[in-house]
Amino acid sequence: MIPAVLPTYARAPLHFVKGEGSWLIEADGRRFLDMGAGIAVNALGHAHPDLVAALTEQANKVWHLSNLYEIPQQEELAARLVEATFADTVFFTNSGTEACELAVKMARKYWYEKGQPQKIEIITFDGAFHGRSSAAIAAAPTEKMVKGFGPLLPGFKPMKWGDWDAVEAAVGEATCAIMIEPVQGEGGIRPIADADLKRLRQICDDKGCLLILDEVQCGMARTGRLFAHEFAGIIPDIMMSAKGIGGGFPLGAVLATEEAASGMTAGTHGSTYGGNPLGCAVGIAVMKHLADPAFLSEVARKGGLLRQKLEGLVAAHPDVFEGVRGLGLMIGLKCKVANVDLVKAGYAAEIITVPGGDNVVRLLPPLNITDEDIAEAVERLDAAATALSAK
Repeated sequence: MIPAVLPTYARAPLHFVKGEGSWLIEADGRRFLDMGAGIAVNALGHAHPDLVAALTEQANKVWHLSNLYEIPQQEELAARLVEATFADTVFFTNSGTEACELAVKMARKYWYEKGQPQKIEIITFDGAFHGRSSAAIAAAPTEKMVKGFGPLLPGFKPMKWGDWDAVEAAVGEATCAIMIEPVQGEGGIRPIADADLKRLRQICDDKGCLLILDEVQCGMARTGRLFAHEFAGIIPDIMMSAKGIGGGFPLGAVLATEEAASGMTAGTHGSTYGGNPLGCAVGIAVMKHLADPAFLSEVARKGGLLRQKLEGLVAAHPDVFEGVRGLGLMIGLKCKVANVDLVKAGYAAEIITVPGGDNVVRLLPPLNITDEDIAEAVERLDAAATALSAK
């Protein structure tokens, strides 16, 4: 019998019915420590009172208007993002994939309006993930992502991550932008060094192309800065955001400088649901927390605490783990065993983790996770690793 839900996911046999902070409660009553946060989405955990209040208050007013009219909640959230970042302007989407689509259009339209329509090529990198639309999979093509879906959209030039000399040599007359994640998420928690991100910025400046940053997974305080590129002290031209920006409500955004966005005039782009009052009301509540310097400092501290404890875990299980990497509360455990085996062993230990590329298990907990829950998480990971070692 064909399932009612299209079977495009290999789902774990878990049925969560309630969430409380960093915890998920299964239908049978078991309590799982959530170190995945919906893949870096539930930035403030489950059922945070401020988010529940914002959603409830707005739900009793107006849910949807469409962008035919001014939306005060959208204007306030955009103003907060502009105040806290490099950006001059913001467009709201419903997801990271949609943000990628606009970022690509914005970069190409910029050069078209500058009288250089030949500049359509965007340099991207292996190990990247920008979404599952046709443009996004063309930007980061892997066999799993593209097989059976027909010809790839032209205009993208995937290159080897880390070979920055080759990237500089590849920038030519047709290059309109370089697009990169400051920390690859799906690719296995792989941060780009500050010096290398600065170099990419310089290449764009010297050779006349835009820098697009994909901060869908690594942004919104995940690394201990509001956005990960801030560590390098550089400014992108265009940046994609999503996941944590809505704290669990579907929300995404493209942030840009006034110059980079200059080609996007009335009628050039749109979204039925993007920037709706419900999503933006929740986004405002999220920003009030995540943009607070004290909150960011705590994320950095907790990231250091988690990493310190994980280093001990790795040392205790040299047959299971190879090392730890990442920034803030975006941590990867490089495995010697199959990463999916550790994830499954975690289910038995009642802890949720997320597999990633390069045989890494991702730890992306709520950013307000407590020190006690961090300690509990490492204990449960230790139990999972011990079970694997015993096999």
